[in-house]
Amino acid sequence: MPKRCEWCTDDPLYIAYHDEEWGVPLYDDKALFAMLQLEGMQAGLSWITVLRKREAMYDAFANFEPERLVRFNKRDMARCMKNPEIIRNRLKIESVVKNARAYLDLREQDIRFSDYVWQFVDGKPIVNRWRRLQDIPTQTDESLVMSKTLKKAGFKFVGPTICYAFMQAVGMVDDHVVGCFRKKR
Repeated sequence: MPKRCEWCTDDPLYIAYHDEEWGVPLYDDKALFAMLQLEGMQAGLSWITVLRKREAMYDAFANFEPERLVRFNKRDMARCMKNPEIIRNRLKIESVVKNARAYLDLREQDIRFSDYVWQFVDGKPIVNRWRRLQDIPTQTDESLVMSKTLKKAGFKFVGPTICYAFMQAVGMVDDHVVGCFRKKR
């Protein structure tokens, strides 16, 4: 059995996420936007909660397609609030719609979302060499700058801790611990 990062439990969903997704560099604009929304949904919750509800959230939030999300109205928001399959937090649900508007505003300025978020690591992953889970920070200077910049552009639920978790998830930062089989790739 391969050695994994300590946070990865024996839940098959978590194992698949750790082994196949977490820390893999992602450059697709819409996939990055979706992941930022999922990370925002996670605030105050465990990531396994998000993983278990991820498919339902894609369904509820129009596959996280910004062009569709900006057309969400009060009825759509109420439908989301009644959906027990997703994370039902009014501020988080509203933030997804607001973030779609901010995403489209960037695009209207000819700014690719991938270029926008990857600028905080100069376009290439930061590879850390942490030995233990407790050595890994919850935020960094880069995530703090990302947070401030995203907020200034109109994004919500993008604090520095959420931004750092996003950076780890999409491979902007490689925080697989030394000894994890994924660190060897």
